Amino acid sequence: MSNNDKKVILTGIRANNDLHIGNYFGALLPMVDMAKKHAGEYQINMFVPDLHSFTTPIDHRKLQEQIMRGLKIFVAAGLPLDDDNVHIYRQSYVPAHSELTIILNSFAGFGEMSRMTQFKDKSAKLGGERVSVGLFDYPVLMSADILLHGAEYIPVGDDQSQHLEFTRNIAERMNNKFGDIFVVPKTVKEQHALFNKDQGLRIKDLSDPTKKMSKSDDSGKGIIFMGDDPAAAAKKIMGATTDNEAAVQIDSVKQPGVTNLLQILSLLNKETLNETAARYKDATSYGELKKDVAGKVQEFLTNFQQKLATVDEANLIQKLESSEKLMNQTANQTLLKVQKAVGIR
Repeated sequence: MSNNDKKVILTGIRANNDLHIGNYFGALLPMVDMAKKHAGEYQINMFVPDLHSFTTPIDHRKLQEQIMRGLKIFVAAGLPLDDDNVHIYRQSYVPAHSELTIILNSFAGFGEMSRMTQFKDKSAKLGGERVSVGLFDYPVLMSADILLHGAEYIPVGDDQSQHLEFTRNIAERMNNKFGDIFVVPKTVKEQHALFNKDQGLRIKDLSDPTKKMSKSDDSGKGIIFMGDDPAAAAKKIMGATTDNEAAVQIDSVKQPGVTNLLQILSLLNKETLNETAARYKDATSYGELKKDVAGKVQEFLTNFQQKLATVDEANLIQKLESSEKLMNQTANQTLLKVQKAVGIR
């Protein structure tokens, strides 16, 4: 299980993506809140999946800088580094992840990997570029990440549910063949029950509010990055797409742009969407709403970037190194059991 016999919750911190406010409110903040909420009862393993980061093409010269920036963003968002139940580590600093992947490959089926929806989607997006074996093999490495540390709970999005089911399958397959060597993660349904998964507010693109905010927006006008100049971000809000309905109300079909602005404001104000909308029930234009959202976004980014600038890097590295020492001990214990089971030790 884990060194302190607490059940393990494992989650990954993106290594190489520019985070935007959609990532912040939709994934990063819930992850930090989850760590704070469950750290007393569970061991929280939060790792940087740096080996996963180049299964599709990246600029490798920027990877180290992006890893550290991503970790600092989590600290600035409130990740408690002083909690002994919270561990942060880099995947590649625990070599057992790589070795267990090689072993598991011989027990994973080509057909299983070929059916993975995320592989099909990401392969299609690469167009004429080479599709790497690493991308094809992604679910096996993800399984190694989970199984090495005996993680029962892994808060994954819908796009990763298939990978989690594969992890359960290969763990049971190995246990049936070799005896009890792996802790089998809980089902997707049980995961959702613990994390109270709700399909809540999803921030949309400012230019095209029918699609989610994504870094693939080439113009940059529809996306607000965490590193954007706060004043420039406010201008993006003022230029956001709305409509001609002349009413401020929640209607994601007829008024997706207005609904998106209300969602952003409700998240920044830490209130319900209905509470936010109620303040504009008599409005017949969107000027006041845009001005309020723009001001809040500017204030939020200014405050967050100030926090980010004061993150103690030495303290962060010390936490990384102590966590990685502990994670290597746990992972190596599991790896040795597998090595003995398959006959190479």
